[in-house]
Order: sequence, then C-alpha cells, then structure tokens
Amino acid sequence: MVSAFRLGAKLSVVIAAVLFASSASAQTYKDPAAPVEQRVQDLLSRMTLEEKIAQITAVWASKNELLDAKGNFSPEAARRLYPAGIGHFTRPSDRQGVGSPLKTPFRNERETVELINAIQRHAARNTRLGIPVLFHEEGLHGFQALGGTSFPQAIALASSWDPALLERVFTVVGREIRARGSQLVLAPVVDVARDPRWGRFEETYGEDPYLVSTMGVAAVHGFQGTTLPLAKDRVFATLKHMTGHGQPESGTNVGPANISERILREVFFPPFRAAVAANAQAVMPSYNEIDGVPSHANRWLLQDILCGEMGFKGAIVSDYFAIKELIDVHHITTDPVDAAVRALKTGVSSDLPNGESYALLPKALAEGRIQQADIDRAVADMLRLKFLAGLFEQPYADAKYAEKITGNAEARALALEAARKTTVLLKNDGVLPLRADGLKTLAVIGPNAARVELGGYSNVPKHVVTLLDGIKAKLGQRVNVVSAEGVRLTESGDWYTDEVVRTKREDNLERIKEAVKVAQGADAIVLAIGGSSALHREAWAKNHLGDSLTLGLTGEQNELAEAMFALGKPVVVVLINGQPLSIPEVVAKANGVIEAWYAGQEGGTALADILFGDTNPGGKLPVTVARDVGQLPYFYNQKPSAHRGYHFESKEPLFPFGFGLSYTKFELGAPQLSSARINANGNVKVSVDVRNTGSRAGDEVVQLYVRDVASNITRPVKELKAFRRVSLQPGASTTVEFTLAKEAFAYWNQEMKYMIEPGEFTIMTGPNSVDLKSATLTIGD
Repeated sequence: MVSAFRLGAKLSVVIAAVLFASSASAQTYKDPAAPVEQRVQDLLSRMTLEEKIAQITAVWASKNELLDAKGNFSPEAARRLYPAGIGHFTRPSDRQGVGSPLKTPFRNERETVELINAIQRHAARNTRLGIPVLFHEEGLHGFQALGGTSFPQAIALASSWDPALLERVFTVVGREIRARGSQLVLAPVVDVARDPRWGRFEETYGEDPYLVSTMGVAAVHGFQGTTLPLAKDRVFATLKHMTGHGQPESGTNVGPANISERILREVFFPPFRAAVAANAQAVMPSYNEIDGVPSHANRWLLQDILCGEMGFKGAIVSDYFAIKELIDVHHITTDPVDAAVRALKTGVSSDLPNGESYALLPKALAEGRIQQADIDRAVADMLRLKFLAGLFEQPYADAKYAEKITGNAEARALALEAARKTTVLLKNDGVLPLRADGLKTLAVIGPNAARVELGGYSNVPKHVVTLLDGIKAKLGQRVNVVSAEGVRLTESGDWYTDEVVRTKREDNLERIKEAVKVAQGADAIVLAIGGSSALHREAWAKNHLGDSLTLGLTGEQNELAEAMFALGKPVVVVLINGQPLSIPEVVAKANGVIEAWYAGQEGGTALADILFGDTNPGGKLPVTVARDVGQLPYFYNQKPSAHRGYHFESKEPLFPFGFGLSYTKFELGAPQLSSARINANGNVKVSVDVRNTGSRAGDEVVQLYVRDVASNITRPVKELKAFRRVSLQPGASTTVEFTLAKEAFAYWNQEMKYMIEPGEFTIMTGPNSVDLKSATLTIGD
C-alpha cells in the first residue's frame, strides 16, 4: 500500500508542478508579512493530496533509509522515498540504534544540527512547494538527547511548589531543543496522578488539579514564552495526556479510566484548561479509554471539551502508535482504514511517530469515508505550527550555538538550584543537618549511593554527580567517607530495555553483610535507598512493564535498612525514587528521612548541601504518601465519606499532601479575610502572616484550602486554591496575600452546570494540608 502510494505521489507531483507554475506569481504563503491564516489557506490551496498526507504523517522507523553509506542525509533517497516531501520528522537526535540509547548514544549537537539542516535544505530546494519540516523531541525534565541538561524529574519539580523555577527550567530545556533545530516538544505531562502504582507517576506534577495546573502553565510559558509567533529560542509545548491517564484501573499503564464526568471536570480537565488558556499549541490524547471510548476516538473529549469548551485552536497530535492501538489494544475496529478515519474525524491532526495509519487516508477519501475538508483541517493545523515557528523564514540551526548553550554553566547552575529546591525533608529528630566536625567516619550505603538515577525520558548529560561524589566533594579530607552498595536492584535492564533482570537474593544478602562491615566503624550512616527507572517506568507494551504491585522497597532493601538500624548509629535515609513509597517501618526507625526523588544531574551536590546544612530544605510533597498500598486510592481532597477506617490499622497517610519540614521554624497566623461576606461574583482577599522563628534562613510554602461546608453535590473535604513559597531570614516576617475569585468556590452542579452555591465556606491556611487554621466566609446571592 505504501509503495503504491509513493508511486502515485510521484505522478501527482509532476502534474501539480505544471498547474502550480501559472499561479506562482502570487505566493501569499511565502510572504512573512501576511497573516498566518492567509498563509495557511494559500498554501493549502496549492497542495496535492499526497503533499497534504505528508504533512500529517511522520518519519521515524524508516529514518535510516534516508542516510547514505556514510550516515549522511541523502537527498536522492528522500526524493525517491518521499516525493511529496516530509512533513514531520520524529526525534532527529535519535539514531534508532538497537538496544538502550545509554549504550548506543543519540546524535550530539553538531550531528543533529547537520542532519536537520540537510533535511531542511532538501525541503526548500528539492520539493515543489518548499514546505519546511517540523521536528519534535522529548523534554519531560530536560532535553532527552546526548548532552542535554537533566533537571530533577517532574514529580520532584512539583515538590518545589515554585512555578517561577519551573518556567526558568523549561526555558533552558526549550532553548537546548530549539538550538539543535526542533520546534515541538512532547511535554509537559499535565495528568493528575492518583495511583502511585502507575509507572508514569514520576512524570507528573502530583495529585492536585490546582498544583498541576499552576506547574503546567509555568512549563508552557517556559517552553513557548507568552507570545506568538515563537521566539527563536522557544518550542511549542504539547500537553500530555488527555486524559484520565493518571488513575488507571489497577494502576497499570493504559488501563481503562473508570472516571465519571464530574470527576473529569473537577480533577482531570482543569490542568488542560489552564494550559490551553496559556496558549499551549499542541495536545496529545491519552492511550486509555474513558467510559468505553479510547481517547483517540473520543469526539466528546477532543471536540466538545478540548476544542469547544476549552477553546483549543492548536494541533492534536497522536501518542506513538495510538491510532493503530485502536485495533491492537482497544479492539474497537479491525480495519486499519477505519482506525485512521475515526482518529481523523475525532480531530487528531498528526499520526505519530511513523504515520502508517494516516498513509491510508487517500483510500478512505476515495471510498467516501471522509471528506477532503477532514484532511484539510488536519493539514492546516500542522502548517499553522510551521508558520508560527517561523520555519518558512528561518528553518536552519547553528551547530556552534547549540554546542555553546547545551549543558553550559548556566544550565548546570539552574539544575543545582532546582535539585536543592525540590528536596523534601520528611523526618528529623535533630540529627540533621550533619556536622562534619562531629564525624570521623561517615558511611554512605545503599543501591543509589554511587549511581545517578535520572528517571524516565532521560539520556546522558554532560555532567552528573552521585550522592557519594557530592558528599566526598563536600567533606574533602575532613571526614573519612566509606561506602558499600548493600543491595543491587537489578543485574541488567534500564528504562529503555524490555527485559529487566532482578538481582539474586543470595547475592544481595552477601552485599548486606559487606555493608555491615563497612558501616560498623562509622559515626553515622547515610542510607540511599528507593527505586530504579528500570523497575518503575512507563509500561509501553506487554513485554515492557513498569507498574508496581506494591509501594514498598524493592528487593532486599528492607533487610539492608534493618541491618543499618541494628548498628545503633544515627541513620539518615535518603529516598531516591520516582513513586511515593509506603515504608512506615523504615520511617519509624530512621533518625532523618529525605525525599530526593530523581534529583537530576546535580542531585549529589544538592543533597550533600542539604545533609550538611549549607542548604535548608524547603520542598513540599505534591502527593499524599499512603501508609499501605491497601489504602489506595488515597488523595487529600477526598470526599467526606471516604477513609472511614480499617480493622486494627491506621487510616492516616504516612505523610500528607503538602508536607515538608525545614531546619528552621515558621509560625503562620490564621487567615484574615478582607470581608466575611461576598456575593457570588465577588472576590475576597486572604492575608496570612508568616514569621521565621528559628535560627536559620529558610523557605516556607503558605498553602490555602477551601471547603464548601454544605452543598447539593458532595464536595471534597478541602481543595487547594492558592499557594506561595516565601524565603525569610531568621526573625523576619511577611504577609502573604491571596485573592480568591469565583473559580475558588464554583463547582459542577447536578445538571453539570458550573455555578456557585450560596452558603458558608471554610478558608484554611497552613504549611501543609493538615496543620491548618481557618476562617469562615459566607457567599450570598
């Protein structure tokens, strides 16, 4: 089918070239001064069907067919294989090597730029209309390419509760991507995550719609800026994944999302709505189904909600192979043409990563299953991105500039700042911060002590610092630092590889014995345990699993921890992981617990700074940490009837949403309202006094929650509606002010209308979702 399509394309292009010659004098689409929509429509009117199909398909698996014997781009091969041009090229930094990219690295800056520039030159010089190519890359928490700066994983970035930091981070990520010649990034993930068993939990900004919305908007602004057309150092953001992806059945990736329309509107839609309002230009539907309808075929979701209610005007791009999965996974059709038709009519504009489904659309058109207008709409969406990116005027990248700014000193400094700000102190009995002058020997033990875990969608940065390296650099010759692995989580496998081989138990028991020997002469122990991106990751296929049955420590890590506690020395547990861990026994016995998540390439330096008090931790949890997997689903904004209790076990979480300690103390006053009563369209100002009553400078996150005291539809016991991270010197104070408007109090009523119900509301403020002070607000008619 594909070869016949290409043969037909050659003939069509020749015929079109003759027709085009007579109208070449008025090429509006080449006029940079013309309005974008005029340029889109002018170009669309000149295109053949084959040229249109090229714009809504992509090249990935066959990319190496475009290279000559020396590995360089071949215009001759491109003319032969893609006579109608290449519309979209998937991940140009990806060599499509066999096995893990960590073993077969991606292209570096110069190699990527040279490939992209060669493809763009071919498009400009050797295709009939000279339409430039759109390139996309991954950038979840850094450019997923060789040498790209790796920042803390998304769940860690959310722990900063600092949207300004995220905007700065993704400005750097976007700049590194654009410098190599790509214009579209498949990020951020704005899924609300409500099941920590899900392997992609680490890719999210947590469990709360307001927090996820705020962080998602910051990421969009970082990637795109706040104006269009794109600046030369910006990329289009792609919102992932619409929606319900973060609460799959059984916690398994792609599982059905059995979520009501009300919960969708209250919890899962708000981050997309906020990011669309921030002008995000691309959205990716989720792999899963909602109420029996897969998202890539869900007109209500993508048309009525996304494009209708939310007013989205950009391009909807498919998740990888998701159109084909309408057949293979969801079984809503057995006909590949029908799958393509369903996705196209649903509003999906581009078929990623290869375009094999949309290559069948000419057949669907010939059979009358779709109209030309259906194809034209999708093509227009993709062309619009190219015009807004300025590709027709400047499609080329500068290799020297890419080499200069990728992973540079500025990026490294920001990665270090981000790692410091995202770390959460969960427990401290006074052992922290450690004092170098009080130690002769420090033992750094654990599977994550001497290795860097970056998390999913990572590559190989130019520079990494392990926890052990960071501590050694911090202490120099002042303290004898000893180390042992203690437990090895896997013998082989990583985030990319299908097969993962767990380490044999007997081998780990020997490692634990060795760790005891190493640690028994130490004055204190830093125990680096947690997770691995080989074990907890995106489960993208049945032979590539990554979801968790439990929330405990993998392998023999519990036994390692018990062995360290048994030595009777101070033990500080540093958790390096992508999912929140239910480890009450470890927490109870540890003297200090730090949640580092996957802290990025500079994580070792940041953690050493925190352990020894050069940095005061100020991060807060963006998720409720369950005490046991049996409590799931567990999130702070529960309904009043939830979590009644269990026989003989606590119903309380291990750590509540928004929780995080500091090396100093803060005193927060009760919320002060500008008025105790407002009307339904009014605003209220809420003021909170904050004082640093301790002896160290530090950061506190003031959090504001709202509860509708009584309502016709059940409402959560509390909902985050505002927050602000503030920095205060010892003894200093400030007043934090928030303004609450209609959106803080409205909800979807029984008729699914968005409204405010008059009555009493409790306004609660504090340092987390539990330790709150309150005031009462009355909203009248």
